[in-house]
Amino acid sequence: MAAEMANKGVRLLRTVFSHEKSISWFPGHMMAGLREMRDQMRTVDLIVETRDARIPLSSINKQFEQVIKGKRRVVVYNKSDLAPTSIQDTVRKVMETRNQRTLFTDTNINKSVRQILDVARETAKSDPMRYPQLVIMVIGMPNVGKSSLINALRRTGLNRGKAANTGAKPGVTRTVSGRIRVLESPAVYLVDTPGVMIPHIPDPITAIKVALTGGIKDNIADDTVLADYLLFRLNRLDHTDYSTVLGIERTDDISEFLQLLGTKIGALRRGGELDTDKTIQFFLRAFRQGRFGRLCLDELDESSVKTFFINNMEDAPLSKNQAQKAKRAAQRQRSLEKARSKNLK
Repeated sequence: MAAEMANKGVRLLRTVFSHEKSISWFPGHMMAGLREMRDQMRTVDLIVETRDARIPLSSINKQFEQVIKGKRRVVVYNKSDLAPTSIQDTVRKVMETRNQRTLFTDTNINKSVRQILDVARETAKSDPMRYPQLVIMVIGMPNVGKSSLINALRRTGLNRGKAANTGAKPGVTRTVSGRIRVLESPAVYLVDTPGVMIPHIPDPITAIKVALTGGIKDNIADDTVLADYLLFRLNRLDHTDYSTVLGIERTDDISEFLQLLGTKIGALRRGGELDTDKTIQFFLRAFRQGRFGRLCLDELDESSVKTFFINNMEDAPLSKNQAQKAKRAAQRQRSLEKARSKNLK
């Protein structure tokens, strides 16, 4: 991998991570999920767009802008217990410039989750005639914790158990759910939706960040690249906790790092050969579980934020296959709208 190097003490640490191949993962259930969201949007009063606090920019899906256009929305940065609290004011200010109200949540803490219920109450009380009951649709990219958030809201609002299936891997929720009650007075219902990925993430580094936080299945991404980027970021952030947590010497060379870690955890095959896959999965799992402390993978300085929105939020040309899928989806949508019009007559 091409990289520029800079002196830091005795060691040479990379200052730039270069990777040219992006990751595409957009299975059929995501396209179907987007259609279902559009179909149900007229019955929805409030959108809760869930993002990952560790990647406050990279977990934005621009496709949602077209789906929820005109609807009241609150952006929830979930998994805030895994991200530095110091980023919250910066992220709020960035999102305010885009007219997005922002909350940070940890689904393990009722007080944190209650912020969303407070927004629901506030919305319902603003116009009781219009909102005899409030319907909230929870949307977001894969593995940002939507279903965990719904279960936490139900626990906090009604003191009841799980209503949505959860899992550490992306793609657990594959269809738009029925209504789930989370508050008695005012009556508030939630609708869970499948995590929807961007069909094509133009920036390869953004794709790596999404994959690192579990938003893309590991067998789709190159896990060696993920591990190398994670090592690069930990060193760039001067986050030396990783060497203490793992009990190995600090290094910026991925081959050396994997050999040290594999030896430490006993991930060796017969003859002492390194089990690379097992070692990489151990490293990625440690990060995802928060063992290296609170981390933000996105750069949030003014220049980086501006560059992100230019590179990632502008519409990229669709591939031929994506264009055909979009055309078929549009035709189905027109057919549904015609059928509804006939039923209303």
